[in-house]
Amino acid sequence: MYHPKVKNLDPMPIAFEYQEVFIPSGNEIELRSWFSFKPQNKKTILFFHGNAGELHARVYKLNKFSNMNLNFLIISWRGFSGNDGKPTEKGLYQDARKAVEWLEGKGINKKDIILYGESLGTGIAVELASKDNFSGIILESPYTSMVDMGKRFYPFVPISLLQRDRYNSIKKIKKIKSPILVLHGKADTLVPFYMGRKIYENANEPKYSYFPTFDNHMMAYDQNMVDALENFIKQTSTQ
Repeated sequence: MYHPKVKNLDPMPIAFEYQEVFIPSGNEIELRSWFSFKPQNKKTILFFHGNAGELHARVYKLNKFSNMNLNFLIISWRGFSGNDGKPTEKGLYQDARKAVEWLEGKGINKKDIILYGESLGTGIAVELASKDNFSGIILESPYTSMVDMGKRFYPFVPISLLQRDRYNSIKKIKKIKSPILVLHGKADTLVPFYMGRKIYENANEPKYSYFPTFDNHMMAYDQNMVDALENFIKQTSTQ
């Protein structure tokens, strides 16, 4: 489930200013993270990346956030980007909570934090948002649960009995009261589009979607995507 050493994307040039910070997450684990902050920016993205690769693989997204005048904190999970520890569902939830606490320690309130989950990270964003209110929640290529994903790839294996890390987003989505944006390409060959659509259908209002026809799992960060993100962020400012 976790592939911290995979090189899934070529890194792009960094077009933003940031600090590399290390966020404590218990048991002597520190999360290598990038923090980009300008006081005039009103919203801060807390970015939870997927199950493969390092921080540099997300630079193309972070460049867009910077262009949209957004602050952001992107953390790397335990076991990723040279961090100590072994990734587990429980551990990643703790990493995410510690990141929120770190932002609050910088004077950034939850009402100004937008959780952004990418693939695996959507399950962590859903977990946090099901227990607290944030400015908004963005889910890119979300799955219903890891049990559902396992059944898709191993239909003849008793996944429901064997799967330890479950990330049961479909069970938690109704508990989220914050505005939510679901992004999912209809041509996704890894996490099928019907899962993202089901997450969206079961989410509470206010909810928004962006479902491009030809995007695969790694969605295109083109102008249409940027428009969808900017429109959602405007909506969170009016809630």
